[in-house]
This record gives sequence, C-alpha cells and structure tokens, in this order.
Amino acid sequence: MSRFKSRRTEGIVLRRKDMGESDRLLTIFTREYGKLKALSKGSRKPTSRQTGHVELFGRSAFLIADGNTFDIITQAESVEMYPGLRDDLIRTIYAGHIVELLDRFTEEEDKNSSLFYLLADGLSWFANEDNHLLAARYFELRLLSLTGFQPQLFTCVISQEPIEQEDQYFSAEIGGLLKPEHLAAEKRARPVSASAVKVMRFLQTRPWEQVRELKLRRDLHQELEDILHYYITFHLERRLQTVDFLRRIRYENQ
Repeated sequence: MSRFKSRRTEGIVLRRKDMGESDRLLTIFTREYGKLKALSKGSRKPTSRQTGHVELFGRSAFLIADGNTFDIITQAESVEMYPGLRDDLIRTIYAGHIVELLDRFTEEEDKNSSLFYLLADGLSWFANEDNHLLAARYFELRLLSLTGFQPQLFTCVISQEPIEQEDQYFSAEIGGLLKPEHLAAEKRARPVSASAVKVMRFLQTRPWEQVRELKLRRDLHQELEDILHYYITFHLERRLQTVDFLRRIRYENQ
C-alpha cells in the first residue's frame, strides 16, 4: 500500500497487463519511487486521454493517486516514446532485454534514480544507434554495478592480488576473476580471454561516449555475451526470456 495520497513522477513502462474491459495494469520504473504497479483506467479505449502516453517502453510524467487494490494513474503525459524501437524487431527485442533485466534485479518501491536514467539512456541507444551488442553488454555491466552485483575484474576474488593482462578464469559463484593458479579452489569457473577482460574493464569504468567507439570482433562479442549471461543467470537463478530469442533471431539472419 502506498504511503502518499498522490504523487508526481516520471516513469518508464516495463510491463502492461489488460484488466477488465478497458483498463491496463502497468509496471513502471519511476525516477523518485523505484518500481511500482498502477492502474491506467480506460486506457485501452481510443478516446482515453491516457492512450498513447502509457505505451510499453515509453517514458511519461505521471500523477498517481492511492487506490484500494492498486494505485491509480490519474494523469499521464509523454516525455519520450523512443519511436525507433517500434519500427525494428531487433531494436524492440533489445529494449525488451534491458527492461526484463532491470525488472528481474529490482524490487517494488526500491528507489534508485541512477537505474532510471540508465534505463532511459539504454532505450535511447537501442532506438537510435546501431551497435546493439556493445550497448547491451555496457547496460548489463552498469546495471550489475548499480544493483550491488558488480563483478570483480581488477583483483583476484581469492587472493585479492592484481589481475595481469593475460587469460584468466571467471567465477559467477564467487563474483569475478580468479588467477589460473587458484582454479583448484573454484573448478566451475570459466576461462576468459585477456581481450575479454580488457573490454569488460573498459565497459565497467568508462562513459558510453567512449565505449560506443569500440570496434570488436564477432567472436569477442560472443565471448562477452556468454560470460555476462552466465553471471546474470547464476544470480537470477533463471534464464532471461529475451536472451534465447535474440540468439535465435541472430542465428536465423546469419
């Protein structure tokens, strides 16, 4: 139950569910209040004032009032609808991927304005730019950092000694890189190349304006995706639905 009679906030629509004959239940990630659910009454009617302002992946300004079962959206006004996402299947799926990722890693009403701006930036990248693989890995690493799951990439998770620029191993269970000589202590760790380590460090510490200029080999993109999705799957204890869909689409278009 909300603690406010009404509240104004910007939010991005993560999920929508039809309710009754004309309503929609929205899951929104808001700037001020984190993730919440709210009912958009009548928004499925073409004549509704909210129609077009409560679209999936859209960023809007909301006025939300307390309700008995669900909070109620009483006003909605579009801020950014990211039109590029709706004209291209691949862009739409990548938008769905980062939205699903954020949804899985967050609890309701856990405020994190940095996550809100990361999501807004991510949707803009996929709507307007073409380096989707790199943007996805950048978003994943940034989200992991902002939600307390940042992998340890500069020192060995066992010895705490600095990691050298050479092939290493990566463990999801103990949270990052370990030197080859410590593999006996974590036999389920996966090998990771020196090149992949270097790129992950760069993505973890540099702004997107610098990251977007990277040009990577396809096999390196694949290695980065495999390592990060192994790590994410371990912590979520489930696979993301969008991951398999993206891989299938890429395979069919090769």
